[in-house]
Amino acid sequence: MLRKALEAKLPVILVVNKVDRPDARIEEVVSETMDLLLGLASDISEDYPEMDLDAVLDVPVVYASGKAGRASTDQPGNGELPDNEDLEPLFKTIIEHIPAPSYEEGGVLQAHVTNLDASPFLGRLALLRIFNGTLKKGQTVAWARQDGQLKNVRISELLATKGLDRVPAEQAGPGEIVAVAGIEDITIGETLTDPENPQPLPLITVDDPAISMTIGINTSPLAGRVKGAKVTARQVKDRLDKELIGNVSLKVLPTQRPDAWEVQGRGELALAILVEQMRREGFEITAGKPQVVTRTIDGKVHEPYEHMTIDAPDEFLGAITQLMAGRKGRMEGMVNHGTGWVRMEFKVPSRGLIGFRTKFLTETRGAGIASSYSDGYEPWAGDIEYRTNGSLIADRAGVVTPFAMINLQERGAFFVEPTSEVYEGMIVGENSRADDMDVNITKEKKLTNMRSSTSDSFEHLTPPRKLTLEECLEFAREDECVEVTPEAIRIRKVVLDANERVKAARQRARV
Repeated sequence: MLRKALEAKLPVILVVNKVDRPDARIEEVVSETMDLLLGLASDISEDYPEMDLDAVLDVPVVYASGKAGRASTDQPGNGELPDNEDLEPLFKTIIEHIPAPSYEEGGVLQAHVTNLDASPFLGRLALLRIFNGTLKKGQTVAWARQDGQLKNVRISELLATKGLDRVPAEQAGPGEIVAVAGIEDITIGETLTDPENPQPLPLITVDDPAISMTIGINTSPLAGRVKGAKVTARQVKDRLDKELIGNVSLKVLPTQRPDAWEVQGRGELALAILVEQMRREGFEITAGKPQVVTRTIDGKVHEPYEHMTIDAPDEFLGAITQLMAGRKGRMEGMVNHGTGWVRMEFKVPSRGLIGFRTKFLTETRGAGIASSYSDGYEPWAGDIEYRTNGSLIADRAGVVTPFAMINLQERGAFFVEPTSEVYEGMIVGENSRADDMDVNITKEKKLTNMRSSTSDSFEHLTPPRKLTLEECLEFAREDECVEVTPEAIRIRKVVLDANERVKAARQRARV
């Protein structure tokens, strides 16, 4: 966001919040932020030589405690509250340093669509910033679409922004942020203008999707067990269509199956957030492994790349470079600030960032900061090995028993615990070897009239690994998927029957 603001030549205000916390480091935070500003401005100045670096660093600083509702331009001591009783210094700083909207007196109507929303009563809402002219309720305006066409539409409802609420209004002028209803397919970047003298504004470009994921209904044997869960294809499709209204970075495309869709987004995290939201809303779905969205340019397959910036303590330099090298990342720059922290810049394939964040936080012990943005397309970088171990697969349905887990725990690490219900084709753990292994994890101990001196001892049972949704998506291979329900997240094979999987593998080998 800060990079985008500097590229748009927008003014920056630094607000240091939570200055009253016992572990506050006010001076260090301001210094690190100035280093960040200088680094970003230096990178951007290559494309914008007219940028004044001194002006970028000359930013006002406000010290605040949002919880206490206090702000001040005077720096307090670490752990102390600002000396002002309210937030007035923050608002005054915004008024002084953020320029007021500029417009032409009596100019032609120009209203830019900057965001989208939806209302259960009004339907699709377009959030507009009015640059020139006046917009009125019931007015007929020209809708300048992305394809260059002009279409006359009527503003059926006009809502003005008052604080955090939207209230009905009869008209709005330059500088106002309003919402309009009555235009079904309007999207970000388009313009509402005067039908007699149309003057569309430049389109706002949204970064193309880089990662795709197949989302469909839950087809596992345990589907529909949760009371009140939403399991039908119609419910899943309606939810995906609803997401498209306010999330323009997503695309939903049909697949060969009527109950599954390809969802494309900017990254693995964005898709994982959508899946998690649907799970919390009561949906049962099956999510495939994230894949990269490729393009064919001059007869060669190209894939999207990301420019990644990493800030971390210098003691983790070797671990980070090794991690990025395994994901086909190329280091393009490194700066040591002399404060114990180092900044590294990489160019890495977007698919190399699938599952990266979890391993990155582990390697840096939670101290690293990583951010990336789209950096175009380059030729396919080759295979990337995400994991070297195979899967432990349940070969029958039943309930997990401690007896079976104790006998199998030398084979690998488990994802399930005793008394968990499993089915054939469900992945119950990670194999210690590279190939997959079908195991009977429901095996029970045979009863005899002999007393055993080596009875089952639970203290020797290794605790199972509890995988999060992101870790499950990272763990799954191309022939595996993730079953997501309101109560559980499971990894399974796409083809559950073991014999069918063997036949499919033989067919792939022949091809």
